[in-house]
Amino acid sequence: MIDLHYWPTPNGWKISIMLEECGLPYRCIPVNIGKGEQFRPEFLAISPNNRMPAIVDHAPADGGPAVPVFESGAILMYLAEKTGRFWSTQVRQRYQEMQWLMWQMGGLGPMSGQNGHFRVYAPEKVPYAIDRYGREVNRLYGVLDGQLQRTGAHVAGAEYSIADMAILPWIRLHTAYEIALDQFPHLQRWHDMLMQRPAVQAGLALLQELRTPITEEQRKVLFGQTADSVRASASTQQPHQK
Repeated sequence: MIDLHYWPTPNGWKISIMLEECGLPYRCIPVNIGKGEQFRPEFLAISPNNRMPAIVDHAPADGGPAVPVFESGAILMYLAEKTGRFWSTQVRQRYQEMQWLMWQMGGLGPMSGQNGHFRVYAPEKVPYAIDRYGREVNRLYGVLDGQLQRTGAHVAGAEYSIADMAILPWIRLHTAYEIALDQFPHLQRWHDMLMQRPAVQAGLALLQELRTPITEEQRKVLFGQTADSVRASASTQQPHQK
């Protein structure tokens, strides 16, 4: 059994999709990031960066003690190695998939997150920031569209992989970023194709009903963190009683 510490966000969706695709049994443990549950001591023991998702694999391949993993890209690689699925064993193809996974982790995700923040969540609209991140996300969509034109199928080649699972949840939010997918026909084809997969639909639906507009108090929790506030929050939280 795998414990999935999760909230319905793009990074969370990557892992719920992967678990559904692999058919692995898992238990979803909600981490309400708007309420600060990511600062609970028992969660910090798994994810010291106080970010979800994180997993705990109670049946690792080596038969040893439970394995905790944080960071969504690392979790995808762990689950791919565990199951032998969605990550090629051939070195050239494997690194194609890894490159595009890193592209999402280092580029598309952070830039899309900043774009979404300044467009949707920032209390004051800052034209420079909206323009800066909007242009960069537009550029990244163009890069991805070009790649999909070359492969004609999935992001890293003919086969569906963890690279696709990492990227799709961020592209899914294109409307919030005010980007029309019809500008990127190869990207739109890929997006629409993957959205038809039953496991993708199930992964995206997990706790979807909890995605509600954030309150001012939640905004402070989500966007007001410093090293001192993280230490203070962690020190005052009591272990969650199940």
